[in-house]
Amino acid sequence: MSRLTRRNFIKAALAASGGVLVSTPLQAMTRPELPSEASFPHGVASGDPLQDAVILWTRAVPATGHGAQDPVKVTWELARDNDFTDVLRRGSVETGPRRDYTVKIDVQGLEPDTRYYYRFVGASEQSPVGRTKTLPTGSVEQVKLAVFSCSNYPAGYFNAYALAAQREDWDAVLHLGDYIYEYAADGYATERSAEIGRALPADNSGEILNLADYRKRYALYRTDAGLQALHAAAPFIAVWDDHEVANDTWKEGAENHSAEEGDFFERRAAAIQAYYEWLPIRPPMGESKPQIYRSFQFGDLLDLHMLDTRVIGRDQQLDFAGYLGEDGSFDGRAFGAALANPDRTLLGPTQRNWLAETLAQAKGHWQLLGQQVLMGKMHLPAEVMMSFYSQGKKEDPTPELVQLKAASLQGQPLTEAQRARLAQVVPYNLDAWDGYAVEREALYRHVAAQSKNLVVVAGDTHNAWCNHLTDDSGKLVGLEFATPSVTSPGMESYLKLDEKSAAELARGMSVLIDDLQYCNLHQRGFMALTFNREQVQADWHFIDNIDSTEFSEAGSHSVVHSLV
Repeated sequence: MSRLTRRNFIKAALAASGGVLVSTPLQAMTRPELPSEASFPHGVASGDPLQDAVILWTRAVPATGHGAQDPVKVTWELARDNDFTDVLRRGSVETGPRRDYTVKIDVQGLEPDTRYYYRFVGASEQSPVGRTKTLPTGSVEQVKLAVFSCSNYPAGYFNAYALAAQREDWDAVLHLGDYIYEYAADGYATERSAEIGRALPADNSGEILNLADYRKRYALYRTDAGLQALHAAAPFIAVWDDHEVANDTWKEGAENHSAEEGDFFERRAAAIQAYYEWLPIRPPMGESKPQIYRSFQFGDLLDLHMLDTRVIGRDQQLDFAGYLGEDGSFDGRAFGAALANPDRTLLGPTQRNWLAETLAQAKGHWQLLGQQVLMGKMHLPAEVMMSFYSQGKKEDPTPELVQLKAASLQGQPLTEAQRARLAQVVPYNLDAWDGYAVEREALYRHVAAQSKNLVVVAGDTHNAWCNHLTDDSGKLVGLEFATPSVTSPGMESYLKLDEKSAAELARGMSVLIDDLQYCNLHQRGFMALTFNREQVQADWHFIDNIDSTEFSEAGSHSVVHSLV
C-alpha cells in the first residue's frame, strides 16, 4: 500500500478533477515550491462559489526562452485582507501547454458568506490581487447579482464590465454567454474594429475552428482591462451561449458551421475544452463533458439554476424562410404544426428532467433560472415582422398598429379588419423559447404546480427586456429580465434606426406585445438584480461609449416586482 504523501494527494486530486488543483484545509500552509519565471497578462478570476469553496484562476505565461513542453510552477495565496498580512492558504501549482498554461484551483474548506483575497506569484512577477466571496448559508436578507451577455471584441471596448467593477457589493456575476465570438476579422460587427484599435491579430483573424484558434481568441479577449477588472472584483457564475462554439448552435450543428470546416463535434469539443480552461468554472460532470447545467444556493433566499439552452439538447431552429412558397406566400398551417410539435425541445430530456426534479426539491424563497435566450412570448403583428424583413422597402406599419392597440386597450371599438391586423401575430425570434413553445408551456405548468416564485434572466438579443411570463391561459407564472449586450450591436443596428427611432420602436413594442413591460433597443450595458424577502429589483445600467476606454454611465432604468 503506497503512502499518501502531500505530493501524491495533489497528483490524485489533479487526476480526479481533470487538471483542477483541489486545495483543502489539510494543505493550508504548505511550503511552496520554487516558482518559475512567469507573467500574468490575462489577470486573475474566481468563480463557481459555494458556501465553503471557490475556484481561483489565472494564466501563467512562461518567460521567453522557456521550453515549449516544460511545466511552469507558480505560488498561490488566499488571504483575509488585500495586503496579505493574514494569509490563510498557500501552495504551489503546476501548469503547461496541455492546459494552455491556465491554472484552476478549487479552494475548499472556506467560511460561508466571507470575502477573500487571492493572488499568484512567479519567480519575479506577481499577478493582480483578486477579490472573491463564498455563498451564504441559513437566513439571508439580500442577494445582489450583476448580469452580462454578448461581448464582441471587434465591436468595442468592454466598458460595461469596467462600470460594474467599480462596485464592491456583488455577491456574484452571472455571465449568460457569448463571452467570445467566433467570427473572422471581416465578420459580424467588425466594421470599425481597425479604426478603434480592436482589430483581430493576424494569427487569429480567421474564423476560429480548432483548439489553438479558440485558445488565442480567449487570450485576446482577456487582455481587455474592463473584463480583467470585473473578474478580479467578484466571482463569476457562467454558462455558454452559441458564439463560444458557432452562431446558432444546436445539438448537431450550427448555422455558422459548414462541412468544409470539418467535423462539427470535433469543433465543439475544442470550443468546450478552451471554455473550461479559460473560465473559472467547476464543470459539473468533468472537463471532457458538455453538460454545464448546475445549481447554486444563496442561503434560504435564492436558488440559482444555470441552464444550457444551446449545446446539448436543442433541436434545430425553425426558419420562417422554410415555409415560404415560390410566390412569396407563407404556409401558416405547416409552420403552426411544426411549432406545436410536442417533441421539439430546447433543453433536451435529461436536462429537462433534472430541472424539474431540482425545482421540486428547491427550498429557496426565489427560484432564478440563468439561461441564454428570451423566454417571454414576443409575438408581434405579422405586418411589423414583414416590414422588418423588407429592409425599408415597405412602409412601417408600427405607428398605426400601436394606435389601434392603444385604442383597443382603452375600450374603443375596432372594425373586424383592424382586429384581424392585431390578431395576426408571429414570434419575433424563433431561436428563442418562442420556437419551442410546447416545452415552455410544460415548464410553466411545473412551476405553477410547485408554487415557485420564478424569475428568469436572459441575454442573447443584445437589448434590455422585461417580460411577464404567462401561460396559455394568461396566468402569470414568473418574470423575465434580459440584459443588454456588452458591445454587440442591438436591434437599432439590424433595423438601421437612429436613437430617436429606436426609442419610439421600443415604446411601440411595449404596447403591441402583451407581456412586454419594458425594452431598450439601442444601448449597451449590463443589468443588476437585487433580491430580498418582499421583492426583486432589476436595474439596467447603460454606458455612453464603446469606441474607447473613456466612458460614463449614460442612464439607467429600474423595475421592481413585489410579491403579493
